[in-house]
Amino acid sequence: MKDAKKIWIINGPNLDMLGVREPHIYGAETLQDIKARAEKAAKAQGYDIVFVQYNGEGEIVDALHKAYAEAAAVVINAGAYTHYSYAVADAVKMLTCPVIELHLSNIFARENFRRESVISPHATAVLCGAGAYGYELAVAAAAHALQHA
Repeated sequence: MKDAKKIWIINGPNLDMLGVREPHIYGAETLQDIKARAEKAAKAQGYDIVFVQYNGEGEIVDALHKAYAEAAAVVINAGAYTHYSYAVADAVKMLTCPVIELHLSNIFARENFRRESVISPHATAVLCGAGAYGYELAVAAAAHALQHA
């Protein structure tokens, strides 16, 4: 059953390695650090979060299916799946709640293949390039979308 006060934050492959993986691009904060920031931002807006990370494409699709039934809004950082996973894109497309697509880095200033997103056409908003702070912005954007629906 949908929880009007729950924002799901779904993270894709390699995000469990934040703080270690290319910190000059993705920053020095860990995913746990980012989770704490997102929880604080959500609480300030009157929301709770479900915060998950999966390296497998199917696991992300499963999480999106569960979010369909339970989430008031979804924030998704699909990592590399952003650029080519039609399975993830189709799962995002079926959502009836606000969806915020999120990227730590500015995908438009990176390699050509990273500039394409198969998820963006199905997202309410897209945020990129704000680093870990982007999670706080994404929670605020999700809360705004919910409050102004």
